[in-house]
Amino acid sequence: MDFVPNTGTITMFTTNWCGYCKRLKVQLDKAGIGYTEVNIEEIDGTAELVMSLNDGNQTVPTILYPDGSAATNPSITQVQAKLA
Repeated sequence: MDFVPNTGTITMFTTNWCGYCKRLKVQLDKAGIGYTEVNIEEIDGTAELVMSLNDGNQTVPTILYPDGSAATNPSITQVQAKLA
């Protein structure tokens, strides 16, 4: 199954064990920013997508924005600025 991102929302690629992912999810929730969470260890093709966005690395959290751009381990401030 290949991953297709939701249009109009950010997609956050995560793993269960990632502390940075957990922190960003809490911050997004607190800021009222909606997102679709995708665990790259559970959904086929998503680890490869994250690798293509991060020079071959499975770095999470990786955010995919509605405009198709991506950010690796962004701060909540960076996410808010991008969405403004």
